[in-house]
Amino acid sequence: MQRNSNPVNVSATTSNDTPYAASPIEPQATTSQAQRWLFGVAMMGVTMPGQVFGVSLLFFYTDVKHLPPAWAALALTIYAFYNAVNNPLIGYWQDRTRFRLGRRIPWLRYGAFPFMIMFAVLWLAPFDGATQPYALLAYFVFVIVVYDAINSAVSNAYYALLPEMFVNYRERTDVAAKMMIFLTVALLLGVALPPVIADQLGWGLMGILFAGVGLVAILIGQSGMVETGVAVEPDMTFPQALKYIVANRSFMTLTVAQTLRFVTTNSMATGMLFFVKYSLKIDGAQTGLILATAFIVSALMLYPWRQLVANRFEPRTTALLAYVVVALGMLPLWFVTDLTGMLVAATFIGVGFAGIFLMDNILLSDVIDEDETQTGARREGMYFGMNGMVITLSTAIVSIAFGAIAQIYGYDATLAEQPASVAQGFRIFMTFLPFAGCTGAFLVLQLYPLHGEKLVEMKRTLVRMRKL
Repeated sequence: MQRNSNPVNVSATTSNDTPYAASPIEPQATTSQAQRWLFGVAMMGVTMPGQVFGVSLLFFYTDVKHLPPAWAALALTIYAFYNAVNNPLIGYWQDRTRFRLGRRIPWLRYGAFPFMIMFAVLWLAPFDGATQPYALLAYFVFVIVVYDAINSAVSNAYYALLPEMFVNYRERTDVAAKMMIFLTVALLLGVALPPVIADQLGWGLMGILFAGVGLVAILIGQSGMVETGVAVEPDMTFPQALKYIVANRSFMTLTVAQTLRFVTTNSMATGMLFFVKYSLKIDGAQTGLILATAFIVSALMLYPWRQLVANRFEPRTTALLAYVVVALGMLPLWFVTDLTGMLVAATFIGVGFAGIFLMDNILLSDVIDEDETQTGARREGMYFGMNGMVITLSTAIVSIAFGAIAQIYGYDATLAEQPASVAQGFRIFMTFLPFAGCTGAFLVLQLYPLHGEKLVEMKRTLVRMRKL
């Protein structure tokens, strides 16, 4: 089979005093800085709808459209399980289907349009839960199901292209840092601006504006993308492909760890508006400032994490350190009572987020490389799809926890004034659920086997295969 035969250093070895990124045997980089920046731009378009979705959608449908919280939690749980099914199926199909432009790029170039149209429709709900709760629930479920199918296809194609375009650790950490810079922009825009725009122009127009920005970002970013054309499509049935992945210890431990870390970020995104409004009792508009602080700090810390940590330690070690920093950063939320204290806590959390964001896709890229050494095929789509399937279950965990806590502590979206117990409920939601998520991720990642000599040997094997 034809493989990439880029020059490599076949004698490199690891040692305790050698920076990690300089030691493994790996191919030379094949992309320019311009291509890496453009790949990062697309990240903003791919992820920004999800940030708005995660931070504002539950608030919009419960607090604005008056859908009962338990019903909204049910709708998001249905969405989570539906997403869990469609992600691997879409990934499997994309791995085995090659269009004239390749396996991934057509989805970004042409799928971006329906993706953004359905995102806008999410915010154009014509029903009010106070008078038409069943109609609003049906609309909510239908739209998020259609939106998620298209979102999964576009997002999966984007992430699956990363390990193919960027072939070595330094190249991947470089593009990952650039991706995270634009993710930070997406986070800032997607978190801070929706309530502000909605107050001035309405939620519907807010959705349309963000859809337009996301579309432009994806179309600009895909102009720098290339597919090598030498990746071998897997020749296996879906059950066979699934069996290989489920039996892959590296993948399963990493995915469980990442699911738990997404419990942290999703609970923060979902609960922040409620925490600020009901627990801290400060202007809800400050939510944007708080989250912006965490995201800006995260962006500023990306290159320090890359230079001082990621380039000196293995991906697993870097991720473990990041989980610890974020978990410890969640604890002060139990004690903060004002905006100043919240901003200090957000700063500390942002430092840890930088390490998590930097390593997520790099760890999974190593798993995909390992799979190639075992199957002889590139199955990025299936792996990112399965990873997305399991991780999406974090949405169900967060939704169920939100619905339970809201009910136990008396939150009722139809009340003009909430009972005092609501403040304690949302403080519990914002402190202990995120802390448990990152603590669990740290413990599970201890079992991840792709590190040390096993990681280096896998890279040696991959290089030998690609020279044949």
